[in-house]
This record gives sequence, structure tokens and C-alpha cells, in this order.
Amino acid sequence: MHPSRIALVLLLTGGLASAQAPAPKAAMDKAPSTGQVLDRQLANLEREFVPAAEAMPEATFAFTPGSGGFKGEFKTVKTFAEQVRHVASANYMFAAGILGEKAPADLGGENGPEALKTKAEIVKYLKDSFAYAHKALAGITDANATTSIPSPWGKGTATRLGLATLTVSHGFDHYGQMAVYLRMNGIIPPASRQ
Repeated sequence: MHPSRIALVLLLTGGLASAQAPAPKAAMDKAPSTGQVLDRQLANLEREFVPAAEAMPEATFAFTPGSGGFKGEFKTVKTFAEQVRHVASANYMFAAGILGEKAPADLGGENGPEALKTKAEIVKYLKDSFAYAHKALAGITDANATTSIPSPWGKGTATRLGLATLTVSHGFDHYGQMAVYLRMNGIIPPASRQ
């Protein structure tokens, strides 16, 4: 199965599992909105992704398996820093599409803004991208979730629901790669620690 499909299955089953957990009486009286459900999924990603980004030391933020001496084909893989910048940039792009506005930050190229060099700059950009994505996802309603909107990458159309689920699945795809990079450096990802 393709990694993005696996991520989507995990996302959906995780959502189902959390939806089946007993809810307090007050919560049962009022069902969450579409935006709240999507925003909770984004919060799940953020709780794993940001601490993973923060766990990699500054000295190894440019790590790739190839730079670490591991055997295999690693010529075109993103560095750890590029993984983080790429996801943050995508968060901005998808959220701007949902909101129908220009992204409030530089998106850069495929690997995010090249001007962001230090770990502190990159982590701040990441955290700010999540704040912007929360704003976008929280505004999704039953009425606007599946309305066709211009695609943020410039071709065709998308839906807010599609962009919201893409935000989460895309982030978890790259989180998986980052978790491997952390472990290759002897660091247990924070979400996996006991």
C-alpha cells in the first residue's frame, strides 16, 4: 500500500477510535462542528510534529541518512530542516486555500523558504504555520466543506474538506520520515517516549 494511503487509513482509524471513546454528558448534548473535528485532527498532528522538530539538535538539523553514512540511495531526500520547512510551507498554502486568501508568510519553493536557516527560525515558522492552519480548519462548516474552491497550487479546484485532510495526512507522512531521521541520530521521537 502507498505510504500516503497508509497515512490516510491511520488518520481515519485514529479519528474513529477517538470518536468511539466515551464522552462526558455535556459533550454528548452537543455534537462537534465539522471545523472542530478537523481542528482536533490537526492538533493531533501538531502534538507529534512540533516536539519532533524541537527534538533534533541544531547541529544535526541538516541531517539526511546519506550525510549520516547510512547505505542506500539518499541523493534526493530532504534534510531534516527541509522536511520541517516543507510541511510548514504546505500548512500555509493549504490553509490559505481554505481561507481564500494569500498566505501570510513566504512559502519558498519545494523545501520552504531557503532564508530560514537556524533551528529557531524554522521551528517558529512551523509553529506559526500551525496557528494559521488552526484558524483555517476551525472555519470549515457543513455548508462550506465540500464547496469547490480554487486550488492553492493554481490548477483546478479543491474543497476545504479535501485541503484540511491533506494538511493532516501530508504532515503525518513527513512526520514518519522525521521520526526515522531522529532515530538514526539516537533520538527517540517525543511521541514514542514512555
